[in-house]
Amino acid sequence: MKFLHGVTGSVMKRRHHRRIGNQPLRPESLMMSYGYDPQLSEGAIKSPIFMTSTFVFKTAGEGKRFFEVAYGLREQRPREELGLIYSRLNNPDTEILEDRLAVWDGAEACATFASGMAATATTFLALLRPGDVVLHSVPVYGGTDYLLDRILPAWGVRAVGFLAKDGVAGMQRAITELGDDARHVALIHVETPANPTNDLVDIAAAAKLARELTATHARTDRPVRVAVDNTFLGPLWQQPLAHGADVVIYSATKFIGGHSDVIAGAVLGSKAMLEPIRTHRTILGTMCGPWTAWLLMRSLETLKLRMTSAMKNARYVADFLADHPKVTRVHYLGHLQPDDPQHEVFQRQCRAPGSMIAFEVAGGEAEAFRVLDALQMVKLAVSLGGTESLAEHPATMTHSDIAVPHQLAMGIVPAMIRLSVGIEHPEDTIADLRQALDAM
Repeated sequence: MKFLHGVTGSVMKRRHHRRIGNQPLRPESLMMSYGYDPQLSEGAIKSPIFMTSTFVFKTAGEGKRFFEVAYGLREQRPREELGLIYSRLNNPDTEILEDRLAVWDGAEACATFASGMAATATTFLALLRPGDVVLHSVPVYGGTDYLLDRILPAWGVRAVGFLAKDGVAGMQRAITELGDDARHVALIHVETPANPTNDLVDIAAAAKLARELTATHARTDRPVRVAVDNTFLGPLWQQPLAHGADVVIYSATKFIGGHSDVIAGAVLGSKAMLEPIRTHRTILGTMCGPWTAWLLMRSLETLKLRMTSAMKNARYVADFLADHPKVTRVHYLGHLQPDDPQHEVFQRQCRAPGSMIAFEVAGGEAEAFRVLDALQMVKLAVSLGGTESLAEHPATMTHSDIAVPHQLAMGIVPAMIRLSVGIEHPEDTIADLRQALDAM
């Protein structure tokens, strides 16, 4: 929908200017007004919150036309836009938000959801059929792991994992082990960097494998797709579509929301890829609401500032942890060395190391708990990407549903602590970590 109904009742085309003369506008500039014209709402500098469940049609014929397009009863005519119908289908706030989110990833289209898991689950249901196989990296977020391991099999979908740290060899080994069942692979889902280990998956290699599987098994009617959960690096530090991914998935709760006050998700890709996902969203009712959309629009205005600040802070924190005698290992992308196989992937695929760190303390669960319990400024809580620093224990919290032997194979050990570095002064964050480690 490219029109907003203002309080005066007028209908005008929304602003989608992306240049000033010959100067292309950067994403951080577009976040302030892209997709919104203040004149449509009495000059309000920010988009109002359209807290309405339904929208009034001018005529019965207009309502008919809107539904014909919304339900796919006919193709959209040239320059015809989907009109406002019902907030489960579309809403001005969500549409402005989706326009702005798409800018960061260079995507044609975006769909927003009530949560990151709503985005992931709706995407899987839209792209998969009974008998299909999902090839996926491990570890992944605990909720995604539960969906792959517990829920999809009940719908006749098989999930086969490969260790992210094994790289391309891991993907190829999984395909070999599938044997004849490799012809049923319909989706390659990767989470990179992996939660919580920060292991990277080569997106371009996954896209190449998808093309090879499509060609080998003549899946011309349903090509093998690649979905990338880009939550850890967000749209600033990694752009999967540029490396061959078909869809990008976010828990927008994290960096995009960034204030630990909203739950949301997003999926981006081409218009064609998003069409079945949008349809499933409409019928499943997994769309985010206007209040959530408005909060996310607020957050997008400071996205670059927040993520840049947190990324710079994380460098100082990671260096401190790496030098501490009670820390045995630090998982941080900024510390990858040239002789590490993942270094080349990082250099080619990522723009910065982000602000997520996992570190292991000397000892095990008891020692990790002592550190977590001693923290004073860093909050002991799950989630990540907020303005405040957050720490948690993956093995017993976010990834507790995974069997211990599998945790260990993934690199999730009892001594591991996951740390999301916020925008506090880095010396204060380090001071808190220092005293907590001293209390171990």
